[in-house]
Amino acid sequence: MVVWERPEPPERPVPAPLSRELIVQAAVRLADADGLAAVSLRKVAAALDVGPMRLYGYIATKEELLDLMADAVHAGIRPTGDGWREVLRSLAEITRQAVRRHEWFADLIGGRPSLGPNALAKGEAVVAAMAGVDVDDVMPVVSAVDAYVIGAVRRETAERRAERSSGLDKEQWQRSHGPYLQRTLATGRYPALATVIRDAAHLDADETFRRGLDFLLDGIEARLSR
Repeated sequence: MVVWERPEPPERPVPAPLSRELIVQAAVRLADADGLAAVSLRKVAAALDVGPMRLYGYIATKEELLDLMADAVHAGIRPTGDGWREVLRSLAEITRQAVRRHEWFADLIGGRPSLGPNALAKGEAVVAAMAGVDVDDVMPVVSAVDAYVIGAVRRETAERRAERSSGLDKEQWQRSHGPYLQRTLATGRYPALATVIRDAAHLDADETFRRGLDFLLDGIEARLSR
């Protein structure tokens, strides 16, 4: 029986009350502070001031805990809008905002099925907005947007982690590597790349994300209107 269908143990008159909700909240706080590596049943139990064995009445494995944590974040992803395009844009932007708040969420989305009640409610809202679209096209369209968002947020997350690891912010990194790149492009071996780096607008992460999403949604709209 999956964790969402398995009943919790009955409440007991103990000094430290416990529930799945409290366990998940503690795990999310640990992950927000120090990443998923900081999350274990032992550390969650310590944060709640209970013995680790008490947690096993509520959660059988760490995998279940990760599923519950991800579903807790999905509770805040409620896309809105009129029509499928606005809803899919809302889905993309709210998911990206969720990763900004919970960086570890980028490590979970896309890599494991999202079957919790909050994830299913999000999926229901998105699919309902696709009313009028051929039923065979619904999931490929939603999956295409999901793939774009997951790729974008994972890249952004990797860049933030690399920045923290190196101790250099973006401007410092550019000053450090800029001379090498200039020398390399001056060789003439990469003319197309040199043109883009020299002449194209240098967009920030927000505008890059939105413009890429527009390209994707434009393509989907053109395909659906055939």
